[in-house]
Amino acid sequence: MDQETTDRRNARRFHMALPLLVRFDHNGTIEEKVAHTRDVSFRGLYFMMEAPPEEGSSVEIVLTLPQQITLAGEVRLRCTARILRVEARDELRGVAASIERYEFLPAAA
Repeated sequence: MDQETTDRRNARRFHMALPLLVRFDHNGTIEEKVAHTRDVSFRGLYFMMEAPPEEGSSVEIVLTLPQQITLAGEVRLRCTARILRVEARDELRGVAASIERYEFLPAAA
């Protein structure tokens, strides 16, 4: 394979459907929607949702990473991410987002 056809992803991706909450500004109001991941890495994620934000927009994502990823216990994260692309997929849209920063949240009681 030449360098141009090599996959640009160099972070390990975990293929799993995790519920997540996506918050974003839509015409001056904050939308909050539930979505599900298709895959996750420490640099980004791909998720499915109805009526996603536009490419290039900033979103806040809250999700819980399971023990399979953390190799410890469940970890809740709040991420700020940038929407890289939105793809048509049946009634849902596939959304690729790049994580810009994240913070750990206290464990749910």
